[in-house]
Amino acid sequence: MNRINELFSKAGNRKLLSLYFCAGCPAPDNTADTLRAMQRHGIDMVEIGIPFSDPMADGPAIQDAATKALRNGMTLAKLFGQLKAVKDEITMPVILMGYLNPILQYGIGRFCESCAECGVDGAIIPDLPFKDYMETVKPVADRHNIRIIMLITPETSDERIRFIDDHTDGFIYMVSSAATTGAQQLFDDKRLEYFRRIDDMHLHNPRMIGFGVSNRQTLESAQAYSAGAIIGSKFVSLLNDSANADEALDKLFAALWR
Repeated sequence: MNRINELFSKAGNRKLLSLYFCAGCPAPDNTADTLRAMQRHGIDMVEIGIPFSDPMADGPAIQDAATKALRNGMTLAKLFGQLKAVKDEITMPVILMGYLNPILQYGIGRFCESCAECGVDGAIIPDLPFKDYMETVKPVADRHNIRIIMLITPETSDERIRFIDDHTDGFIYMVSSAATTGAQQLFDDKRLEYFRRIDDMHLHNPRMIGFGVSNRQTLESAQAYSAGAIIGSKFVSLLNDSANADEALDKLFAALWR
């Protein structure tokens, strides 16, 4: 079984926490240490960003991290090498999150094969058209037991959400707003109503809510209407400031549960 499916199957009513960091930031060789620290701290699932020069869905914190990672010489090939070296140590599901251009340059088939070889369980490609996913990417990913995770936003129609739910596996990434990534102090009534609306659809796939989760209030709001929360910008900023994953995780937990 794919580890993503296994995680949600075993979680029951326990709310999950997934974290995002950008490969190659703050240091070009910090991938393994960051993964080990996350596992020590009990993080359920990790998303590793593939740095790209034009991350259109990302806010300032992640854009800055991607710029630093590229300056540090991080590439997709280097990332796969780093992941392969710790494949046998990391038991939590690993997801790569990146834009289509570098993945196409690497090659879809080669990308999925490398994911399988290096202990990667899934991929999130925000600018992948659903038609291309169905016709080109999904058949290759399925052969390698890789889950392609799709995003929905408050603007996504119910019909589209049902279609995505019927043709994907793993989980659905529920973006809290149509804006770019970035920490928020609270989710307003409009966002909470969106969370409730999707929850009431009783989709087949579990949902994880991301974009804006940064403190106890936003975490609890996200977890109330989904299987768990994804934190990106807040952790990226803490990791960049401290350059030490254990210290960044301690500070994140302090912010989430104080």
